[in-house]
Amino acid sequence: MMLKGGYYKRNSGIEVEDKEEARMNIYVGNLSYEVTEQDLQQAFQGFGQVVSVNILKDRYSGESRGFGFVEMPDKAEAHSAIEGLNGKELKGRALKVNEARPRSETRRGGGRRSKITLESSTDRMISTDGHLQRK
Repeated sequence: MMLKGGYYKRNSGIEVEDKEEARMNIYVGNLSYEVTEQDLQQAFQGFGQVVSVNILKDRYSGESRGFGFVEMPDKAEAHSAIEGLNGKELKGRALKVNEARPRSETRRGGGRRSKITLESSTDRMISTDGHLQRK
């Protein structure tokens, strides 16, 4: 039996409904660089309520990286959106829409790496952390 505020009454105790489990995060790829978060929200709202929209941007240029994520609170509506929008054109590009996979524990790539530069006058290499290394 559901009570106000998303609580369930079970036997003599009251448990809180886990709303995080009901949500679905959706990956949207092959986005045109002109697509805005508002454009994506409007496209997905035709299938149900949208909790959040996030288009990933390049850290340095601020331009779209061509993909993003949409979060919907109802899994049935989210599945309808995936079926309805996958392959559909938005601003000249066919969308790739599917359920987002959780991030893996081990991240590939990215991150800070020690860069090494070669001094032109000598054959010494200097890493970004300031240590000299002989070639």
